[in-house]
This record gives sequence, structure tokens and C-alpha cells, in this order.
Amino acid sequence: MTASIAQPSSSRPPAIEIDHLTKRYGAARGIDDVSFTVYPGEIFGFIGPNGAGKSTTIRTLLGLIRKTSGQARVLGLDIERDHVDIMHHVGYLPSEVFYYDGMRAKDLLAYAASFHPERDCAGRIRELAERLDLDLNRRIEDMSLGNRKKVGIIQGLLHSPEVIMLDEPTSGLDPLMQRTFFDVIREEADRGATILFSSHILSEVQRICDRVAIIKDGRIIAVRAIEEMRRASVKQVRLMMPSPNGSSVSSDIGRLAALPGVRSFEILESRGDASTPTGTGQSDIRRSAPQQAAMATFLFEGEANRLIGHLASFDLADVEITEPTLEEVFMHYYTDERSACEPGEAAR
Repeated sequence: MTASIAQPSSSRPPAIEIDHLTKRYGAARGIDDVSFTVYPGEIFGFIGPNGAGKSTTIRTLLGLIRKTSGQARVLGLDIERDHVDIMHHVGYLPSEVFYYDGMRAKDLLAYAASFHPERDCAGRIRELAERLDLDLNRRIEDMSLGNRKKVGIIQGLLHSPEVIMLDEPTSGLDPLMQRTFFDVIREEADRGATILFSSHILSEVQRICDRVAIIKDGRIIAVRAIEEMRRASVKQVRLMMPSPNGSSVSSDIGRLAALPGVRSFEILESRGDASTPTGTGQSDIRRSAPQQAAMATFLFEGEANRLIGHLASFDLADVEITEPTLEEVFMHYYTDERSACEPGEAAR
């Protein structure tokens, strides 16, 4: 399976190049044949469910674990031969941060800054601590998860690195602090830093990134520009068509399923009963169901105006349009990539 690739025009050498990178743990999967390129000054999203291979890819790029095969370069440097040099130019925030509990934040960050004597880190530490509302005098053991994450953010940014790798950076941060964090990251990109930003939250990546690679089961299934995803965004649609006196709506259902942009079409039920309890996790749309109705759900990829125009031609009892779950987005892309294979060719 070949991932669809979106590349910006750039005359500058790539900041991160990954070429058929594979990591296996014996017979267990890590990542398989991962390839993508990140350009200077770009905020590049790396999105996938937990266990998809995001952290493995980042740790392999940093030389923290050894690759099984393939090649990768950061700032033109080989990730294994030159990994010590790479670490001087990279800021890294792991998905989970662990520190010596008895240390104060300012002592820990001063120790981290000592690895970069050529940089004036003290002022940057104070600036970031003020913006992130972090008390540098507190001990790690007295900090909440969110404050420990702030320490990790400052540690990753204190030396103004050329490349910043962030693995699930917003976990533990409240919404207001997430907004401040995104502002800081945009400023880093504006000064020329390259940012690899991993997440399992689609809306988060769409909010801040220029492009995104989607990884599932250790393989890249798509690389897309965020603007392209916004123009042709995937939406989850649930709707009900009234079927008075039990009459068939099969014709309308068939016409709806055949619309351009409709994927993963499913008929959930042929009758609605307003007195039936919805149950945990079920859509509220069921509560407004007429006594006789056909209920369907599908993914739609395309512009919102086109979707509304299509739906306007049907007799609907109710409609609900939401952002799909991440798994639904992955399955959407995965299905598209499999259908693009030649007949008889197995999707990788």
C-alpha cells in the first residue's frame, strides 16, 4: 500500500527525512516501512491511536532505540552514526515525563541547561515558566501531572532547538494552558524551528499543524496537507428518514449511499421508537425517532455546503453531523488506500 503524499514546495534541505524505517521487537510489530519528510519551519502532525507506532518512530529518530532497517536523517545527520550531534540540536518531550521527585523544577532545568553551555538558557527558562504559570521553586513530588508536563515542555524548549519533537504534549494540560502551549509552538515555528507533533486527537492536529501523517498498525496510510483535510474534511453523519405506515424507503437509502463522498454507509435500524431508552453512548438522535423510520450512518468526505445540498433533496426526520472518531477516520483512509491497490495486490 502506498500512502498518498502531500509535499510543500521547498528549496531548503529537509529537516527530517525518514526512508522505509522499520523497527521490530522480535516477532512483534513496532513500525513498518515508515517514510515521510518534514521541512524547515514546518509544524508536522503525526497522528494515530495509542500503540500505532508514533512513540517508536520518534524514539528511533532520536537514537533512543535502534532501527531494524531503513534510513533516517535529522538536519542531514544519520540517526545512528550522528545521534549525539543530533541531540544538541533537538528538543524532545516524551509522552510521559519522569524526574527525580526530590528535585525542585529550577534545579532540574538548570541541570538540563548545563548540556547546552553555548546557549543562554536561564532567561528562556524564566520566560517559559511565567507563560506556563509554573512555580520553579516547587519540588517535582509536589506537582500535579499538568505541572510536570510543563517542566517537560520547558526542558524541551529551553535551548531554542532547531528541531522539536513532541510526543502527546498536551496530555495533562487544561484547555487554557493548551492554548498558551499552542501559541508557544507557533512562535517556535515562526523563528524557524521544525516541529514534529504527535497526537491521537484529530482536531488538535488540525488546529496547529501544516501537514499530517496518519499512522495505523505501524504503517503510514496517508500524508495530507491540513488545508486539504479542511477542504475535504471527513464528517460523521447520522440521519433518519420517516417511513409512514411502514412504507419502504429503500430507494432513498440506495440513492443516499451512492452519493459522491459517502463512505462506510450503514443502516442501523428500520424502525424508531421514541419510548425506547437510548443507552450509554448512543446518539440522542434516536430519541426523536418517529414510530416508523429508517436510520442510517455514514462518513462524508467533502465540503460542508455540498453535503447540505445533497441532504436537502431527501425527506429527513432528523440529522446529526459530527466529527468522526479517530478510528473512523483511520478506517476511512485505510479503506481508500486498499481500494487504490491494483486488483489482486494485497494491501501492505
